[in-house]
Amino acid sequence: MHDTSVAFIETYVIHEDVSETSDSRTWLLLLHQLPPQPAYFRVKIWRRLQGLGAVAVKNSVYALPANDDALEDFQWLTKEIVAGGGEATIVEARFVDGLSDQQVIALFDAARTADWDEIVAEARQLGDGWRDLSADDARTRIDRLAKRAEKVAAIDFFGTTGRVTAAGILEDLQRRLAGDADREAPAMSIDAAVRLWLNHTWVTRRNVAVDRIASAWLIRRFIDPQARFKFVDGRGYKPEPDELRFDMFEAEFTHEGDRCTFETLLRRASFDDPALTAIGEVVHDIDLKDDRYERPETAGVATLMNALARGPLDDAARLARGGDLFDGLYEAFTAAAKKGKKK
Repeated sequence: MHDTSVAFIETYVIHEDVSETSDSRTWLLLLHQLPPQPAYFRVKIWRRLQGLGAVAVKNSVYALPANDDALEDFQWLTKEIVAGGGEATIVEARFVDGLSDQQVIALFDAARTADWDEIVAEARQLGDGWRDLSADDARTRIDRLAKRAEKVAAIDFFGTTGRVTAAGILEDLQRRLAGDADREAPAMSIDAAVRLWLNHTWVTRRNVAVDRIASAWLIRRFIDPQARFKFVDGRGYKPEPDELRFDMFEAEFTHEGDRCTFETLLRRASFDDPALTAIGEVVHDIDLKDDRYERPETAGVATLMNALARGPLDDAARLARGGDLFDGLYEAFTAAAKKGKKK
């Protein structure tokens, strides 16, 4: 390997002696050098890295979260690279300068978000052209999308929002295929829904943003004033018996079709409140970024929510601060609805 690559390896080995802090992460790094020819071999290795979910943190240096599965994947790939005439080294390391853990996580999230965006776009296109497809064609395309989603989910190491959106749209397509698209379940009364949801701990992913903040506000203000909230890693979380999950993969309340989680909660509780509907439209456009409703309030709320998400507050404090915002928005929409009725 070139001297610069060797120096880079030594830097990471030296850094391994640094005492680990409670919030630092350990990563596996694959450092490799491929022969210039044949070109197909270089493309093959690149595709293998993409399939593993690895991200480039430097030229010819790819990272994965450190665990046994990732190590085995990199070991097999190392053998493949060496057999093809290249060189490869696996390093377990922590980032102590330059890139931070959060920046590396952002690289993983950006890569998976792009994958989910492609799946969501194709699923929506499939839904738009539904009437032109035979049942067999629709089933084949849905199955193909579902398999792609399973592969992306396996490498979505930090649980991006796109995973939730894609799952909701695919479930909606599968219901349509089964002939259930237009047969809604009987509406549950608000009182009945509330009785089922009381005295639970509501669980969602850490680093809450607009849909989770709005949903938590709705839960605490209109469903259960004593609701407790718990923030967890989105990937692989198994709920306790008294827990209800929201805005998470396989959650009890999450994206359904093109609905964000806030809209799902409104629908499940059968809330018929113009002010809540208006808030749902604002949250929908910010969260799903599809500009369906284009309410004039959306841009301002998005600015405040983005500032809140980037700020130093922990998740509980974000819910409290965001709840104040949605309290004000609800009062404004309620007043506007009353004024409209008087005209």
